[in-house]
Amino acid sequence: MIQDRWRDDEAAACVERYAGAHGEDVALRVYSSRLIGSDPALVLHGGGNTSVKTTRRDALTGEVLPVMAVKGSGSDLAAVEPRDLPLVRLAPLHALRGVERLSDEEMVNRVRGALLDASAPNPSVEALLHAFLPHAFVDHTHADAILVVGNQPDGEALLREAVGEGVPILPWTMPGHPLAEAVAAAHARAPHCAAIVLRHHGVFSFGASARESYARMIAVCDRVARFAARRAAARITVPALPRASAPTAIDALPALRGALAGDEDPPRRVVLALRDAAELVAASRRDDAASLCAAGPLTPDHILRTKGPSLFVPAGDALDPQALRARVARYVAEYREAFARHAGARRLTMLDPRPKVALVEGLGVVGIGDDAREAAIVADIAECTVRGKVLAQAIGRYEALPPHELFAMEYWSLEQQKLGKRAVAALGGQVALLTGAAGAIGFGIAQELLEAGACVVLTDHDAVRLEAARVRLAAAHGAGRVAAVPLDVTDEASVAAGFVAAVRRFGGVDIVVPNAGIAHVSTLASMDLARFRRVLEVNLVGVMLVLREAAKLFAVQRSGGCVVLSGSKNVPAPGAGFGAYSASKAGATQLARVAALELAPLGVRVNTIHADAVFGDAADGDAVESGLWAEVGPERMRARGLDPAGLRAHYRERSLLKRAVRARDVGRAVVFFAAHATRTTGAALPVDGGLPEAFPR
Repeated sequence: MIQDRWRDDEAAACVERYAGAHGEDVALRVYSSRLIGSDPALVLHGGGNTSVKTTRRDALTGEVLPVMAVKGSGSDLAAVEPRDLPLVRLAPLHALRGVERLSDEEMVNRVRGALLDASAPNPSVEALLHAFLPHAFVDHTHADAILVVGNQPDGEALLREAVGEGVPILPWTMPGHPLAEAVAAAHARAPHCAAIVLRHHGVFSFGASARESYARMIAVCDRVARFAARRAAARITVPALPRASAPTAIDALPALRGALAGDEDPPRRVVLALRDAAELVAASRRDDAASLCAAGPLTPDHILRTKGPSLFVPAGDALDPQALRARVARYVAEYREAFARHAGARRLTMLDPRPKVALVEGLGVVGIGDDAREAAIVADIAECTVRGKVLAQAIGRYEALPPHELFAMEYWSLEQQKLGKRAVAALGGQVALLTGAAGAIGFGIAQELLEAGACVVLTDHDAVRLEAARVRLAAAHGAGRVAAVPLDVTDEASVAAGFVAAVRRFGGVDIVVPNAGIAHVSTLASMDLARFRRVLEVNLVGVMLVLREAAKLFAVQRSGGCVVLSGSKNVPAPGAGFGAYSASKAGATQLARVAALELAPLGVRVNTIHADAVFGDAADGDAVESGLWAEVGPERMRARGLDPAGLRAHYRERSLLKRAVRARDVGRAVVFFAAHATRTTGAALPVDGGLPEAFPR
């Protein structure tokens, strides 16, 4: 059920922090907004809005102005700050009450014109509604319970039974000026009501204080949630499918990503977010799962994130890439047809017609996004939607808004503005798996991949250094885009598990960078056989195992891909005492060339980078010291009679460019190959500052 989480000590702390600069009423508005925004039963990812009516003194005239602080459009209530509650003058908004015709554009213009600070974010599209209500504090949520009970053929009667006679219940009305007028009129007819419920939309509560408005919101939502639980006591149970018939993530998700990528060149990559809790898997196996997917969302507020219908994938099709592609193609065709039908003669630009949510029988709910953040948001909303629809079916029969109403909301310009426009990153939507990620070169490659927009799965045998790398990269680029998986490249099971982990986290892999490597300095005459074999195991066998798993995944995904092998200058120009290292890297390079031949029919490009003398020196801008040079450096210094600084200078000065090679230089070369900058496969690119003896021949 829905809990009242107000705590006086927390409210007092918020007042202490914000009241001095913004006033106690705004400070308490921040506190109760965060309570609402952090409860997924009330709102998800930017949904809902709140306001408080207060006063401000004009700095120039000294006039005391009645104003309203209202949530900015697209802000997240869970993390709201005073700056996310732009101040608008109330008088110009009150003047719009009763205006017969007010276009959306004119409404936005008028509300924006009432801002005290012209540089402030756009106020919520519900700003007029908040202004028209007389209460100091107003809260609005898309509470699941309200939607589940109200989205029924007899939803109004059920809601009336749940909330009692004192709460007005309104039919669906398009947000903006029409809804503001409808809510204001309903309040005028019932001035003592504590809340107003909107079918297919949510609920507004209000009060003289933040505490009162919040308590009223919790009370009405909890009442409806308890009513829903009582009505749904006799739930439908669905027997589980035999274990063998349920698809696994490693089989189904890459195939789904490939189907969504389409046949464009380059493919339109997406990131997947899997939700496979037992309840969601059970929902995917229901007899009515396909029809629930075809129905619209719990609230039209979610439609930009999830679209109207979801894609249902039967277990058999999830394991058949051809059938899966046909299902995605059918979804796209139906979306295009619906767009043409509803748009009519209007000049609208069609949004991406691909599905945003998939329900895979036996696997669970999948959120689909252009990046990891979007996929996670979609998955959160989709999980809530599936649970809500199942509960609605247990109550009676789930009934969404009709398609034309959903279309109007999806293509409502004010709703689309919430998402904003984002630049497409060079590697946006792509997923990279990188071995040896805790070392200097690996860390530099990860930095560049992340800066180019990719999601990155870091792997390394050293779990402690790996976690340290993950923490540093997540702090700079966001935790949602970085995963860390301890992995031993010499162990078949460990390598396979690493790819499974990548698939479960992001849905597949597009870029594979075999980078793990070790070195051993010894002449051939004194070579220790065990050390020689160990270098071959890591540098050669490890590459083979990674390439083998990558080839399997690329074959399932069927949307191309990229392999960039971290080779070495020692392949074209070996050095004395580096027999084990040079031979292993040369063998790995040959494997990469064979992979270029074998994977070309899948559209996978395989190239090699030959770097030299990457010390991982902070003075050169590197973030991690090279473990390889920590091992071989002392012998190199003894052989040349140099100290550490002298050794670095030696390798720098022997190159044509007289510049140190940094780990991020190698990373930029990886991005060059991964970003489809050139239609090249089977190539070798030196990143060594210019060594004539290592020129490709």
